[in-house]
Amino acid sequence: MMARLFLASALEPAYLLLPARMASREASAMILAICLQESGFRFRRQVVRYSEGQPVLGPAKGYAQFEMSGGILGVLRHETTRDHIRKVLDALTYDYEILTSYTAIEHNDVLTAAYARLLLWSDPEPLPAYGQDETAWKYYLRTWRPGKPHRETWNEHLTEAWRIVGPIHDTEESM
Repeated sequence: MMARLFLASALEPAYLLLPARMASREASAMILAICLQESGFRFRRQVVRYSEGQPVLGPAKGYAQFEMSGGILGVLRHETTRDHIRKVLDALTYDYEILTSYTAIEHNDVLTAAYARLLLWSDPEPLPAYGQDETAWKYYLRTWRPGKPHRETWNEHLTEAWRIVGPIHDTEESM
């Protein structure tokens, strides 16, 4: 799935299920960059390696590559995100069980986008603005805690994300 399609079909609908103040270009750029970094919008399940031409799958799911005991659990339990994700789960007719969300995010891109936005929301620092590539990298590391981060691809993904959402030059207040 292309990042532009994810923006239109998953992220924008997810914003409709969240408080309006959560929708921002900074949030959209970070989420798209993270999905590009994590899965390239090519894998709904983490591919750890290939063995005899077949993928060996890891525990992460969805284009944002959430793990059950990581981002899913964190968003469901964090004091600043718990109530918001419950409203999203209610709207999408899911229960509040960790396993339910973990199973659903593999194929429900709106739910994945909502979890991604809420994981970013749980960080007390403002979202990085356009041009703050190093700050964005540190934000990604802090919120996603990737097992094997690849710094060499981040700027390219972030640039692509900003190209899709449209860079802004005035700083928007966002969390």
